[in-house]
Amino acid sequence: MCGIVGIVDMRSAREIDEGLLQRMNESQFHRGPDQGGLHCEPGVGLGHRRLSIIDLSSGKQPLYNEDHSVVVVYNGEIYNFPELTDRLKGLGHTFRTHCDTEVIVHAWEEWGEDCVQQFRGMFAFAVWDRNQRTLFMARDRLGIKPFYYAELGDGFFIFGSELKALMMHPGLDRSMDPLAVEDYFSYGYIPEPRTIFRQAKKLEPGFSLTLKQGEGLKEPRQYWDLPFAPVAAGSEASVGEELIYRLKEAVDIRLVAEVPLGAFLSGGVDSSAVVSLMSELDPNPVNTFSISFGDPKYNESAFAQQVAERFSTAHNVAQVDPDDFDLIDKLAGLYDEPYADSSAMPTYRVCEQARKHVTVALSGDGGDENLAGYRRYRWHMNEERIRNLMPAGLRQPLFGALGRYYPKADWAPRMLRAKSTFEGMARDSVEAYFHTVTIYTDAQRRQLFSAKMNRDLQGYHALDVFRKHAANAPTDHPLSLVQYLDFKTYLPGDILTKVDRASMAHGLEVRVPILDHKVVEWMSGLPPELKLRNGEGKYIFKKSLESRLPADILYRSKMGFAVPLASWFRGPLKQKAEQALLGDRLLDTGLFDRNYLKTILERHQSGRSEFSAHIWSLLMFDAFLGNIR
Repeated sequence: MCGIVGIVDMRSAREIDEGLLQRMNESQFHRGPDQGGLHCEPGVGLGHRRLSIIDLSSGKQPLYNEDHSVVVVYNGEIYNFPELTDRLKGLGHTFRTHCDTEVIVHAWEEWGEDCVQQFRGMFAFAVWDRNQRTLFMARDRLGIKPFYYAELGDGFFIFGSELKALMMHPGLDRSMDPLAVEDYFSYGYIPEPRTIFRQAKKLEPGFSLTLKQGEGLKEPRQYWDLPFAPVAAGSEASVGEELIYRLKEAVDIRLVAEVPLGAFLSGGVDSSAVVSLMSELDPNPVNTFSISFGDPKYNESAFAQQVAERFSTAHNVAQVDPDDFDLIDKLAGLYDEPYADSSAMPTYRVCEQARKHVTVALSGDGGDENLAGYRRYRWHMNEERIRNLMPAGLRQPLFGALGRYYPKADWAPRMLRAKSTFEGMARDSVEAYFHTVTIYTDAQRRQLFSAKMNRDLQGYHALDVFRKHAANAPTDHPLSLVQYLDFKTYLPGDILTKVDRASMAHGLEVRVPILDHKVVEWMSGLPPELKLRNGEGKYIFKKSLESRLPADILYRSKMGFAVPLASWFRGPLKQKAEQALLGDRLLDTGLFDRNYLKTILERHQSGRSEFSAHIWSLLMFDAFLGNIR
């Protein structure tokens, strides 16, 4: 796992500022503390920071072909590189290393832009071909590894693994994009391809990008999409057996490393499944890592311990202070742009704990998206059944009126929040799901933003992100559709971003077998009723694991890495929240309405309303502003 950067002249072959390239590269030192390297020639500068995992002695980057006319910088792991190496050797290519990086160089020579179709793994890379005067870039299919880029006004193109590398360049315009601000306060992160800055972009998962010197940058090209193509499914038992077989193979190819390796173990279904399969594949005890909270409402460590004992792992538990406030400002420096998932705090700590013992850790991320594990899928399908009982012409005005006049009850359990249910019934399926996942509702965002900010949006609505993906979805099944939306937005924008930054902050590589693209493709084609049945998410996965894991692991309620935000903002973080929300830094942006900021703060602190997620998103936005100054 590594960090990459680059500066390329899109017009001709002007000299590259090597000192600037070096500073951009060193801004990502944490991603690759083992080695650093640069490649400079007229018009092109590439940089790399290396975390050594495979071929420790000879895998240094930038890495070249035989005559140095092709050079690559790359972040990730290509798990099928042994087979590709043999294949490319058979086609006449000469290899000088035993690492996966070199297959990219020769695959580019052999197949050009279609080389990405050959790779199985997680990756973000840039290949410079001097003979073709071409820079080719690509990001893996699911977005496990990041790729940021910007076209500058002076004709230069820059890229990096993190936004901070681009921010080192004085030519980057740091003016904020109001559309990204709208997205952030809706989703809690900024979905691809936007970033918080107008000029910078993220390359979307499953896309490649080509720059031809003298011709400029082409439009990003999609080379993969989640298919949702039906697969031949036999009996439940046979589907379950094949699921485990496919996942076990995905775990197996991720155990190749020349450094210590382990796994995160939360005690949930996904991480427990990964650990169980690792224990079958490796005769040595698996190194497992979990964290423990003092408050039992947020503590899953007892379940993790149960799994660890079952598989005789070398288990490590870190006790985390539930009031871990010191991380708030540090997180802003890790994520570079506003990011409001508070579980980033415990994720940072478990990565910190794991890195004391291993360099590579496997995680269970992706199970909820693949197999409909989130509770919101169940709620969505319940609402969808009601929506289907009435034609839209009758349903929308009826439930719209009920939603407007029914009293709000944020304090109540979800099943009793009839106002939210009525509002959901009045919407179409995509808009209803958007309403489910948003932090600030449409009405709240209009109140949160200043009059100028609302004007600057020019009618843009964060729902447009979902609309765009829904229009391209290869499925119209209501469950598969919202899974597809999460694969395009929440998974790369929130979950994978969280894990990448938290792990890379400690020089830890995280591998995600449940997001192996072959496994994902196959799972997407399973009948939806095998994923969500009678309110039970991951139905077929849990059934297939019953011989491996106890029922109280498989069928208990999902907890996740929650932190007690509501009590924090009424207690130890009360003053910090007030200083942030009512301070000059937020207000000086001209984005927010001070009276509304004061209202949500007072209503939350008095206990009349639950605004903890709203306040946290503002706190992290304020921390972002402090980080970029």
